[in-house]
Amino acid sequence: MTTLDTPITGQDLPWHLRENRAPVNDEVTLTELEVRGSIPADLKGRYLRNGANPQTGQSEHWFLGDGMIHGIELADGKANWYRNRYVRTPMFANPGVERMDLYLNPETIQFNFEVGVANTHVIGHAGRIFALEEGSFPYELNCNLDTVGVHTFDGKLTTAMTAHPKICPETGELLFFGYSSLPPYLTYHRVSAAGELLQSTEITVGGPTMMHDFTVSRDHSVFFDLPAIFDMELAMSGGMPIRWSDEYPARMGVMPREGSDADVQWFDVDPCYMFHSLNAHDEGDETVIRGCRINEIWRESADIGDPDSATAEDMPKMWEWRLNRATGAVSESQLDDRPSEFPQVPDAYVGLASRYGYSMSTTLDGDAGEIFKYDLDNGAARTSHRYPRGQTPGEARFVAAEKGASEDDGYLMTFVHDENTNTSHLSILDASDVAAEPLAEVHLPRRVPAGFHGSWIAD
Repeated sequence: MTTLDTPITGQDLPWHLRENRAPVNDEVTLTELEVRGSIPADLKGRYLRNGANPQTGQSEHWFLGDGMIHGIELADGKANWYRNRYVRTPMFANPGVERMDLYLNPETIQFNFEVGVANTHVIGHAGRIFALEEGSFPYELNCNLDTVGVHTFDGKLTTAMTAHPKICPETGELLFFGYSSLPPYLTYHRVSAAGELLQSTEITVGGPTMMHDFTVSRDHSVFFDLPAIFDMELAMSGGMPIRWSDEYPARMGVMPREGSDADVQWFDVDPCYMFHSLNAHDEGDETVIRGCRINEIWRESADIGDPDSATAEDMPKMWEWRLNRATGAVSESQLDDRPSEFPQVPDAYVGLASRYGYSMSTTLDGDAGEIFKYDLDNGAARTSHRYPRGQTPGEARFVAAEKGASEDDGYLMTFVHDENTNTSHLSILDASDVAAEPLAEVHLPRRVPAGFHGSWIAD
């Protein structure tokens, strides 16, 4: 197999631009892809994954590079194509320009939410595909990954949009929020299954907190008001403008799905940060939240994930919070001592009690790439798929089988990088038996750089 690109190497580069975190410098369409094993015939659609890929080859932080979507189309047991495409944003059109020069109007002190890099997530809703990044409006793509343009829900959206919206499996609604370093610091939004923005509600938080994610239950939306806050001095100097604050209280807020600011019930929790929640559900008076908890972030610097300096204590681990809406009581417990990130449940169980959850190992052992499966009905008992030496998976996306008979009747998809060949492949696992050999692998004659989040967009 011939490799079509070569990674940038050199210890003089920041860690986030080395090895498979280095950007690729071209956009391609590949067909005649090599398939090992058998692609399930009921997989008809596209697996898409987003990530930061600075077109200049340089970026100040892992989170700041231009968004690039990588996708593979599957149908009838075949892999039709692989494509990678940049999201065409104002930042892409102005390579090397400081973002704040385009983003902030110094005369009006207003942000231009069309300016972003759209590099964090890619989702499908109401027949559209959106590339997302939490500081800007969503960018719409077509099914071939070309950029259609910025999307504002017919001009009704006036804030940034989180990269982690939730889609209710019962109503089809798209639930999300936008946070800002300037008032209003947090605004909650609700979009109908048809794509109409129905609600925009300002939520009072303690200040300019960085709220990367939130979660929902069947009846509630849950906000994470945590001690990672915006710092204007850091913003004006370039790089990641967020720092840890020991003075900022850590809270979680529970609000009825269609509620208002006055309806939010706040619960004090131990100081922590959570980039990604697994899910939430209601049990009587309790709202139960699970996610990957970190003790703190960005106290000394805004670096995160550096394999040369990270310790096990720094790494996120699966936790549970139980918030009693009747008594105000809070209980917190650790579910797993193995570090992991990028958690998720099947789409059909978002906001509902789910038995199974999945996450990606973030072990410091570079040889041990794993995907975890948790049995949440049995003490979060963990099983895993362990990849061969030198193979590193990313986030694993659950895709339900067409005629699934159980919650875990489906597949897990992830791009896997093989450092032995410097190539990547799409790995398809049986979600009901994650430890088994992959059902199929779609091999590419090139690598897919380490990235962030993805989705399965069914035909």
